[in-house]
Amino acid sequence: MSRMLNHRRSVLVIVVGLLLLIGVAGYISFLKSHRPYPGDVRGSILVDGLERTYIVHFPPNFSEDEHLPLLIALHGGGGTGFDMERLTRGGLNILADRERFVVVYPDGIERHWNDGRNLSRYRAQRENINDVAFISALIDLFVTKYGVNGSRIYVTGMSNGGLMTYRLACEIPERLAAVAVVGVSMSENLYNDCPSDSPLPILMILGTDDPLVPWNGGELHFGPVKLGRVVSIEKTVGYWAVRNGCTVMHEREYLPDIDPEDGTRVWVERYSNCTDEAEVVLYGIEGGGHTWPGGYQYLPQSIIGRTSRDMDANEIIWEFLSAHRRNG
Repeated sequence: MSRMLNHRRSVLVIVVGLLLLIGVAGYISFLKSHRPYPGDVRGSILVDGLERTYIVHFPPNFSEDEHLPLLIALHGGGGTGFDMERLTRGGLNILADRERFVVVYPDGIERHWNDGRNLSRYRAQRENINDVAFISALIDLFVTKYGVNGSRIYVTGMSNGGLMTYRLACEIPERLAAVAVVGVSMSENLYNDCPSDSPLPILMILGTDDPLVPWNGGELHFGPVKLGRVVSIEKTVGYWAVRNGCTVMHEREYLPDIDPEDGTRVWVERYSNCTDEAEVVLYGIEGGGHTWPGGYQYLPQSIIGRTSRDMDANEIIWEFLSAHRRNG
């Protein structure tokens, strides 16, 4: 019996160590082969002497002459562009085919983004990789080579990708029409030092029971590993409402409980009458975890919490983003 228990402990230690080494999304990639979705094309671009890679999904019969919108979707820590596709269950691609826009899924350096937390654990942050320049170069590429509409450039991101989205909103808001963040509030670093005050429409989605990201702010963590600090979602929303000059806060509205068995309820708060129509919207997922609502439950609930089935984040995000265009 003791040998069996020791064996089980050894296996658990190995599994946890593997998760911490390559990250949650990276672990999913480790287990499954990368099977491209229909319409996907892999590409690369040289930025600051580094070859940066991405996957792009074009809708059927794509033509540069259409000048379609561009959505940049940023994966979470430990992930890849392909993992971001899978997290959404291919939902952004389905929307792109239906609504006709282009989706690009960039890859972070060694599976992480330099989102400004200044962690020594990850190369992207340790070496201060210029991911803002990478995303800017991607925008230039898709505008010049593929004819996308420069006034309809959108960014969304999950977790580490969400923190990177906040950074882009702070450093190159003039290039973006709107952004959407899932699974994280603003880092303390960025909250205290955001270089721009230009209005930018923003949508945020966060679970109240996220085991990695504290709703009320504090230390990000995966198990015992500390990953920097964030402010509360209340402070995050307050920052954007003030920055965007919003003067009307609407009453919290609960969405229908479509799946009573998923253990979540979804509500929405909206801030309107904002400068340049830069509205601020928060979706709170009561009982929700570190997940993409309506997406793939990539690890057990005991590790990442619940995935809400009461909303489809893909549909909600695109509906919000596509309503906005960048002035000028």
